[in-house]
Amino acid sequence: MVASRLHRRTATGKIRLHILRTLTCSKSVQRKSITMDALLYIHKLKLKLEAINRELASLVARKREHLSAMKQLQFPKKEVKVEKAEKGVVVRVTCEKGGDKLVSILEVFEEMGLVVLNARVSSNLYFAMEAIVVAEEEQHALHVKSITEAVIKAIER
Repeated sequence: MVASRLHRRTATGKIRLHILRTLTCSKSVQRKSITMDALLYIHKLKLKLEAINRELASLVARKREHLSAMKQLQFPKKEVKVEKAEKGVVVRVTCEKGGDKLVSILEVFEEMGLVVLNARVSSNLYFAMEAIVVAEEEQHALHVKSITEAVIKAIER
């Protein structure tokens, strides 16, 4: 009975040493050497983790600097450009983010009887839109000045 317990303990100890030796890539055979290799392996892992944490902190700081620099850039407060094109009119809008600018502009187009053929919208740092619009019916004329004024009123709401 006592011999079987002793046999089990040594067997589990050998299995644990084998696992430890495999994990740490140790070439040693002796228990003390395997333990020292495991401690060295743990120390190296801690150093790698510290290096990763330093790199992460550096990247987060760099991101903060980049975002603050982007905020300090001066973007045009309000800029509306309307130009005649082959198919209708090209409307370019650049302004500060906030509010329902896109909805307001699309409502103005609808009120003026204009249909949007193609549009690109971005609102990362500021609101920007480029749209190609045409008259829904021929009776709705495409006047550059009136479209410009209507869009400016829409973004000011």
